[in-house]
Amino acid sequence: MSLHGVFPYLVSPTTAEGEVNTSALGDLVEHLIAQGVHGLAPLGSTGEFAYLSNAQRLVIVRATVDVNRGRVPVIAGVASTSINDAVQQTKALVEAGVDGVLAILEAYFPVSDAGVEAYFRAIAAAADGRPVVLYTNPQFQRSDLSLPVIERLSHVENIRYIKDASTNTGRLLSIIERTRSRMEVFSASAHIPACVLMIGGVGWMAGPACIVPRQSIDLYDAARAGDWTRVMDLQRPLWRVNEIFAKYSIASCIKAALQLQGFDVGNPIAPQEPLGDEARAEIAEVLASVGAL
Repeated sequence: MSLHGVFPYLVSPTTAEGEVNTSALGDLVEHLIAQGVHGLAPLGSTGEFAYLSNAQRLVIVRATVDVNRGRVPVIAGVASTSINDAVQQTKALVEAGVDGVLAILEAYFPVSDAGVEAYFRAIAAAADGRPVVLYTNPQFQRSDLSLPVIERLSHVENIRYIKDASTNTGRLLSIIERTRSRMEVFSASAHIPACVLMIGGVGWMAGPACIVPRQSIDLYDAARAGDWTRVMDLQRPLWRVNEIFAKYSIASCIKAALQLQGFDVGNPIAPQEPLGDEARAEIAEVLASVGAL
């Protein structure tokens, strides 16, 4: 299986009582597939994985797989502070029918390069041959993937992709050059997708694609066609979406945006707080400016 294109990081809809709202999740999945997304990524950062129990995570993944019905690849997040728990999560996702794994390292204490490498190798082994996407986001992670570790992991047969959210496009180019033909790069929402696609990236895995799927796909298609003038014409207005994500908390922002678009995704999981009227009005203006409202 070759992964490419636009993979929205799905939100995790919840009710006022804190239960997973599988109906709202199903509505979002159907909408995104109808828009033409190339895959779905539940339990990324936008999915608030850090605020969910393993049982809730599994409910979200099973619901996504059930509604998807094999139409696009489902690449689900695994995140833990321990190798044992990460392996158990991975095995549960494989049993639930995912097509691949997005591997995230949570850390309370710093972890050495050897420990980081062992963590991701264990997830890859537990994935039963399914592709693994490494996810590195130094803004939120205490222990990051260094370039030497990334290069070594690129030799693991099923670790074939990375989403690097370091906001350092030069680092992405280093990854591409060090792992050429072995590992492909996805753009993160903190990068300009046009630049990542231009230097050799294969797509965009990001929360904003949940609220601007059609626009994101148009940008990707233009890049695949080599029409870089059109790519930049599409990228410039979309950057406003990234700016609004940078201004407000990720989950609060995207859930507010989806509510404005008519999806009953609920509020961000406490102790995160929903946005107020002024922020929602600002988000609505941004959505309208890019044709997403």
